Amino acid sequence: MRLPTLKHAYPYVGWLLLAVALLVLAPAVLSDFRLGLLAKYCCYAIAAVGIGLAWGRGGMLVLGQGLYFGIGAYAMAMHLKLADAGPGGVPDFMALYGDATVPGWWEPLRNGGLALVVILVLPALVAGLLGLAVFKRRIKGAYFAILSQALAAAFAILLVGQVKTTGGANGLNNFQGFFGFALFDPANKRMLYFIAAGILLVSILAMAWLYRTRFGELLVAVRDGEERVRFLGTDPANVKLAAYVIAAVLASIGGALFVPIAGIVSPDDVGVVASIGLLAGVALGGRASLLGPAVGALLIGYAETSLSEAFPGSWSYFQGALFVLVILLLPGGLAQLLGLVRRANVHRGNSVGDHLLRGVPRGEQGETEVTRSASEEAAAR
Repeated sequence: MRLPTLKHAYPYVGWLLLAVALLVLAPAVLSDFRLGLLAKYCCYAIAAVGIGLAWGRGGMLVLGQGLYFGIGAYAMAMHLKLADAGPGGVPDFMALYGDATVPGWWEPLRNGGLALVVILVLPALVAGLLGLAVFKRRIKGAYFAILSQALAAAFAILLVGQVKTTGGANGLNNFQGFFGFALFDPANKRMLYFIAAGILLVSILAMAWLYRTRFGELLVAVRDGEERVRFLGTDPANVKLAAYVIAAVLASIGGALFVPIAGIVSPDDVGVVASIGLLAGVALGGRASLLGPAVGALLIGYAETSLSEAFPGSWSYFQGALFVLVILLLPGGLAQLLGLVRRANVHRGNSVGDHLLRGVPRGEQGETEVTRSASEEAAAR
């Protein structure tokens, strides 16, 4: 009875430990600068939680989540630039690179509420249209991965070419405020950290609930046997589409939070390299687990910062070597360690049970084993 209970409690205990680390320990021991870096990692982790749903549970190798991360990031950046310029004002870079006029498709984003709607709805629409075009035609595997990566690359190239409206390769930066809060105030920066950490924790809880619903079970069934699900009367394309849209919205939310925290967004933050970085974090933590994608993204961000500070000229080689070693030794990511620990506990428990049964008479021993197996089966249900 105990082992199944502990097994189901492991993710929630891990979530509680992560919440204590993010909301209590980190603000108490980290400087404002390090806390700001951790806030950036939380933005990546929010996007990684969505990748865990699409890739880990749904089997869709999403190599282009930078596209949706960029949609949310640039929508937020456009609103912040318009808010800084004031009513009817023109962002500074448009006066420098262009003719000092605001494009018509920028104007709706002056309204903060509408900007938030765009951050949530636009990536869902883009992912929905793309998913309908791809999944209904039963495109999957490497073809889908290449297509998603190509879209992220095309989006980054488009941003670079639109200097007058997106800032080009330099991106958008030098934000002064965030919905009425001054971004140069350390207290407001700390507030942004708590917002990012809170949304990350809520998104993990949402995934925990979603994994245990019928949709979560269908998604795993589609991953493991798509044709069987179709034979049983459920269209796998609809299940995959829903997961892909949710992952896109989470990536957009992470991108939107990234902008006021980092103070800049550029094509480098939303292109192919950034997309692969998000995927690497998910693989490192364990794509099929609940906490693995978020923890992996946090660790990737921390490793990148630490290694770049210690080895400015060669940190990327150390990061790549670390990633390769983890994948070789733990194909299931760091979450595989928990599985090894659980199996060791089960083996130890069975060994103790066998030792105790040595002193039980032969007839009663069989009855005891049957009772134990029945109890385990009932608990598993």
